[in-house]
Amino acid sequence: MATLTQTQTQPDISYHPDFEKYQLRTERLKPFRKEKSSLPPGFPQQLTGPLVWEGKDFTDEKQWTFSLIEEHLEEIHNALQHFKSLDKPIGHVSQASFPLPTLAPLLRQQAQTLSTGRGFFVLRGLRVDSYTRSENIIIYAGVSSHIAPIRGRQDSKVVDGTKQSSMLNHIKDLSQTSVAGKIGAPAYTTDKQVFHTDAGDIVSLFCLQTAQSGGESKLASSWRVYNELARTRPDVIRTLAEDWAFDGYGNKEQPYTLRPLLHHTLATETNPERVVIQYARRGFTGFLNLPRSKEIPPITEAQAEALDALHFLAEKFSVTLDFQKGDVQYVNNLSIFHARDGFVDAPGHERHLLRLWLRDPELAWETPAVLKARWDDLYKDVTEEEQVFPLEPRIRGGAGKA
Repeated sequence: MATLTQTQTQPDISYHPDFEKYQLRTERLKPFRKEKSSLPPGFPQQLTGPLVWEGKDFTDEKQWTFSLIEEHLEEIHNALQHFKSLDKPIGHVSQASFPLPTLAPLLRQQAQTLSTGRGFFVLRGLRVDSYTRSENIIIYAGVSSHIAPIRGRQDSKVVDGTKQSSMLNHIKDLSQTSVAGKIGAPAYTTDKQVFHTDAGDIVSLFCLQTAQSGGESKLASSWRVYNELARTRPDVIRTLAEDWAFDGYGNKEQPYTLRPLLHHTLATETNPERVVIQYARRGFTGFLNLPRSKEIPPITEAQAEALDALHFLAEKFSVTLDFQKGDVQYVNNLSIFHARDGFVDAPGHERHLLRLWLRDPELAWETPAVLKARWDDLYKDVTEEEQVFPLEPRIRGGAGKA
């Protein structure tokens, strides 16, 4: 086996995966791979269960869609009126303050699907046009509280000595606005988003409006991707399980942090064996006005290959969801990669999603030790008073140039 010396410069890799470059890199790295590479000690040869799936396993969107009926919609409307009568800030939305006596047990069944079933579902039929922006946000937070009652911070700042945490993010094209020069994430453009994960346990997206064309949502089982790599390229599993340099984007005290992309948790009396992959490609390649910092260690050629392997396998095994106005998509962020196609907006058809990061303490997976600090930033000690829900889009901290 030849010896590979790490380059001190960033490999030729961009945010948008290039299959030809991926193939050439794989061929170039062949001489440096062990002939009989093995998985890291203790890692499973194969994951099994409902969380392992391929797009071809689904033949009808009804398999993942929970459609609201008139009785449910009336119950949601009554819950909205009840919460408004309390005259409290939106941070106080909860299962108790947004009661859904008939719908709640059905939503808890869907919560089980997120944790131990296929890992995703779509709630269909919310009547966006019947309510104001503020009312739609209350409905979104209220319904979601019955699926996963803890909301995660997506941004935080201190205003006049008081902590304010943004619990809601708007996913919308801002490239034609005054903040265009600060955009550092595809969420604020019409560009495609490649396969990735967010932070936290559950990612939820509420569609207020669809684009004129495009913008399809894509999901892929990270467990299916793991199985394929474990079978064909265990060396890539080893690469994913090693430390990677995560960009601090100008943080002088901590220019970068080190952690793996892939985490293995052993079975216990209360939890089964699991594998968790957490990453976003742009952190290692940069995007638009937020390039990867030059002063931090570059990724290796093997890591560049691993990023492409994740994307192209996810693409191969993915399912495409038809995101309709009034849909809410709930995804187990610990077992599923998500992506979206590029899109074209037009007046009256400007793609606009709302996002929540959620956690269900009853069904939550054990958080891998190295991720606990980040998870605490999201979920620990969130108070009703600190929660804010912006009515209009703005660039989230860490997703744009300061």
